[in-house]
Amino acid sequence: MKRIKNIFSEIYDFENLYYAYKDAIKGKRYREDIMLYTDKLEENLIDLQNELIWKTYEVGAYRRFYVYEPKKRLIMSLQFKDRVTQHAIYRQINPILDKQLIDDTYACRKEKGSHKAVHKLQNWMRKDERKGRYYYLKLDIAKYFYRIDHKILMDILKRKIADKDLLEVFDKIINCEDTRFGLPIGADIADVNSEEMLLGVGLPIGNLTSQMFANLYLNELDQFAKHKLKLKQYIRYMDDIIILHEDKKELGRIKTEIERFLNEELHLQLNNKTCIRPTTMGIEFVGFRIWSTHIKLRKQTVKRMKRRLKYVFTHYENGEIDKETLDRSIASYRGILKHFESYGLRNSLNELYKQEVTEKWM
Repeated sequence: MKRIKNIFSEIYDFENLYYAYKDAIKGKRYREDIMLYTDKLEENLIDLQNELIWKTYEVGAYRRFYVYEPKKRLIMSLQFKDRVTQHAIYRQINPILDKQLIDDTYACRKEKGSHKAVHKLQNWMRKDERKGRYYYLKLDIAKYFYRIDHKILMDILKRKIADKDLLEVFDKIINCEDTRFGLPIGADIADVNSEEMLLGVGLPIGNLTSQMFANLYLNELDQFAKHKLKLKQYIRYMDDIIILHEDKKELGRIKTEIERFLNEELHLQLNNKTCIRPTTMGIEFVGFRIWSTHIKLRKQTVKRMKRRLKYVFTHYENGEIDKETLDRSIASYRGILKHFESYGLRNSLNELYKQEVTEKWM
């Protein structure tokens, strides 16, 4: 594919900035910072447009906070102006870059997603197990977002993009001088403070462009797996990768080749969750455990779901959300449950729902 040229003017086009603003406020329009930005919307968008045109745009300071599900992660939240900027970039660039990705990568892509990834993997398993014994290689990359190498990422972007102005903005987003995103090799986010984090590696979890960059970074591995290793049953959801093969020893060889590629070309490491096992044991993938005959939610996912529902019920009981909002939350979980065998879990959640709602209305 030809390198992307002369696209920066489309990014700072006022109409694109306006629709980027509309994308950025979805589900958040009543937050104080967004209401302040909206109060002088045209003026703020013109200011942002001028910053991009005259190359004075700088990324603002991040707000840092932690989330603890499924594990402790550091989230870095941008100022609203910067989120509008990222949406403006994403609207124009991501559809072009997405065309360069392989078909069997499913994270953060239109018409893809975790449920389609699960069902694609299960279809492979059904076909394979009719032929005989099959194995899977599960690849787990250590601290993926925290270990992405900035120089390698910029080199990848330069191979695909010839627009100098856009590359300069990407460099400001990726190599933020005021904020450290990276973890030392072997360290955990729970073990380090902000001063011990590294410059030159890592992407902030929560950024829209981080999702795009992270997908593009491992596209290098996807291309290696498909075109060099000639793998037919290779599937990826961000940094969660499964490979199926009838030969266990061949999967061992593939693991060695992939590990070498990750270390040498992308400066990434596999962790001790990487394994080779028979498909009949079931495969853990994107929060599910998958067999050729059925699909179940992982126990940890069920626990998180119940905790989340309890959290929603508490807000309802405190009068912080109304019945309509509560019902929408319940409906979203019911939608998830339709994708796998969940009779017992549905009954459990229904009982919890009836109990909580009945107590509120007594």
